[in-house]
Amino acid sequence: MITVYGISNCDTVKKARIWLTEHSKTHEFHDFKKHGVPPTELARWTDAVGWENLLNRRGTTWRQLNSEAKLAVCDSISAQALMLVHSSVIKRPVIDWIGGDVTVGFDTNAWEKHL
Repeated sequence: MITVYGISNCDTVKKARIWLTEHSKTHEFHDFKKHGVPPTELARWTDAVGWENLLNRRGTTWRQLNSEAKLAVCDSISAQALMLVHSSVIKRPVIDWIGGDVTVGFDTNAWEKHL
């Protein structure tokens, strides 16, 4: 089963879910706001795509953090700690594909290979 991780009111997550449905791909949705960020999955995503790719430094949540919190993010461990507390700093959607591949963001060209 494909699992889409994100936030239900995120436009990019909505587009991703619609795209999967239009391509007849059944999927589960895990809402960070309702169910939190699963720590073991976060560690796996970080290993798969890198913490720098997973951390959304362009979003509102990141911009609203104080300088000390931003400067404290310097490696995978510190990035994961921040993402567990502030799930909105995770780039969305995170897709856990059948077979265990992980992608971040909505990129239909990259997704085609998973069909």
